[in-house]
Amino acid sequence: MLQSFIDVLPNIFLGIVIILLGLYISKKIRDLVIHFLNRLRLNQMLSSLGWQEFFNRFNTKLDIPRFFGTITQIYFLLWVVLLVLDMLSLSIVGDIISNIINYYPNIFISIVIFIVAVFIADFSKKIIVSDFREEKLTYSNFLGNIIASSVWVIAILSILYQLQIAQTLILIAFIGFITLIVLTVGIAFGLGGKEIAKKTLEDIEKKIK
Repeated sequence: MLQSFIDVLPNIFLGIVIILLGLYISKKIRDLVIHFLNRLRLNQMLSSLGWQEFFNRFNTKLDIPRFFGTITQIYFLLWVVLLVLDMLSLSIVGDIISNIINYYPNIFISIVIFIVAVFIADFSKKIIVSDFREEKLTYSNFLGNIIASSVWVIAILSILYQLQIAQTLILIAFIGFITLIVLTVGIAFGLGGKEIAKKTLEDIEKKIK
């Protein structure tokens, strides 16, 4: 027993060194990502598109460069931990870490879907409300909220699908919801959107002439 511990002691020491080195390198990688995204003025660009306005509703401020820098750091550290576990022959724990690493792209894609949904929901609502108000239609806010909510439902279903949560049920719900939205929009334009459709067609006809 003692001899076995002595035999593995060098690997334990090397594992500690690798983890400490990994922590140092991961912080440098995080700072590099943050610096790069700040140089791109990502926060300012997203704020101009209404990003911070969305989070202000929840009294929250999200620094996007720091957020992406942190998740990049965690991803790198997971690989470092996996390397050390493999070196110490801790395959059971290593398999868990490996599964997390393989799952990481799904998490990243889900985050991207969420970010895109924030913009599309806000932008589509503003466009719908603005256009319908110009036509003096009283239910512009209601329709705008319906469109924004629909975007969020689609986004949430997509995120759950990416995270591999009840994928079959999510796929069925997604198809059903898309069908419902198509019917709802069709009915909305059929009942009250004739003026906008007519105006749009007239504008197109004028441009052609």
